[in-house]
Amino acid sequence: MITLSKVTKIFKSGFASQDIKAVDDINLTIHTGEIFGIIGYSGAGKSTLIRMLNGLEIPSEGSVVVAEKEVSKIRGSGLRKARQEIGMIFQHFNLLWSRTVRENIAFPLEIAGVPKAKRQKRVDELIQLVGLEGRENAYPSQLSGGQKQRVGIARALANNPKVLLCDEATSALDPQTTDSILDLLVDINKTLGLTIVLITHEMHVIRKICHRVAVMETGKIVEMGDVLEVFQNPKQPITKRFVQQVTEPEETKDTVDHLLERYPEGKLLQLSFVGDEAEEPLISKLIRNFELDVNIVQGKITQTQKGSYGTLFIHVDGRNDEVLKALDYIREQKVSVEVIDRA
Repeated sequence: MITLSKVTKIFKSGFASQDIKAVDDINLTIHTGEIFGIIGYSGAGKSTLIRMLNGLEIPSEGSVVVAEKEVSKIRGSGLRKARQEIGMIFQHFNLLWSRTVRENIAFPLEIAGVPKAKRQKRVDELIQLVGLEGRENAYPSQLSGGQKQRVGIARALANNPKVLLCDEATSALDPQTTDSILDLLVDINKTLGLTIVLITHEMHVIRKICHRVAVMETGKIVEMGDVLEVFQNPKQPITKRFVQQVTEPEETKDTVDHLLERYPEGKLLQLSFVGDEAEEPLISKLIRNFELDVNIVQGKITQTQKGSYGTLFIHVDGRNDEVLKALDYIREQKVSVEVIDRA
């Protein structure tokens, strides 16, 4: 569906020493019907990368193929036609403030020359799809942030695109509204079989809806894989920081430090669960089967599109041989365990 081959984007500044390489030799394939996430901090190159998918930016080197069209080489009317198969939604909605909800959604259909009766029918379908019944004649200034983004989504879907690009589409929304928009994107993906590519700096967004994720840093993809696998075994330091956004609450470090100070004896363990193991009663089995005192410090189970992922911090105290046997038992249950070293 989408293929990037050796894609590089350099922004010229007029001074050779100050040229900026925003995207650096990217190779990437995104499959039909996939929700693919690209995550990175500001300046990582993710916005430049997604803008090359619909021709808003042209690569300095390499090729970009979307829906069997080499977008990186199309110009003029050919590019405008290709873009009808690539919808895009934005962080700040980009709505026409002098037009109603209905008129905003109809706008790309007008540009495409769709007859009025057919336009009205398509707009009615989209209003129902995104849950804006009763708001058809409202203006953007009369809408909440979530409603504005629903208008943006409906407008992006007007021409029945094959691909939907989401440029930080939930960054301007509160957490509850973000979840409702993400749920809508999942429903659209399942209902329409639409390929969705989104960029974000929030791991919660990746965790909730994406099938695969690419982590970008300084213009490069430094890690990529199934979301569940990345959560289970992040390899790069930047990926570990993103995963910790979701799996470790902010107060965990303070709690761990306090426990290490309060209980100088014993071991502090971090357990990582994947899939069915995340819902097994492991702690009660440890208490029954081993002569150990077990104290739960902090824990969380996170849902991804491909299963559950959980992390749990526990403090165990007892004879060294019992602790070692407990560690072996934990690993036998297909649970990853790490002993937290004392500073």
